[in-house]
Amino acid sequence: MAVAQRTTKQRTEILGLLDDLDEFRSAQQLHDVLRGRGSTTGLATVYRAVQTLADAGEVDVLRSPDGEAVYRRCQRRSHHHHLVCRYCGKAVEIDGPGAESWAAQIAATYDFSDVEHTIELLGTCAECRAERAAAAAAAG
Repeated sequence: MAVAQRTTKQRTEILGLLDDLDEFRSAQQLHDVLRGRGSTTGLATVYRAVQTLADAGEVDVLRSPDGEAVYRRCQRRSHHHHLVCRYCGKAVEIDGPGAESWAAQIAATYDFSDVEHTIELLGTCAECRAERAAAAAAAG
């Protein structure tokens, strides 16, 4: 049974920041933005807060390509997946009906039950693709 966490000024501040962002961000990146906004919230507090928020299901967490935990407050509270730009971190929430049936089929094949899954698709968004093409053209 989950223990209710009290709402703190810092958690409220972090949730407000996450509401303003469309991309996944690390605790360090969130701290940097907060500091830029004049916040005095410490880095350790940000780490604790995002972990607490993730545990409570208030934010989604995934691993970046370099293995760092990154966080985002999604619009959907129901089960969903993400398409994430590997360069800027922009994320799109997606449904995956095919993935759901595939997961159920694999579970049944190996006689597993109560299976959970997370699927994150990494790619390059249109904006980053255009920036990279322009940089390559300028260099070449």
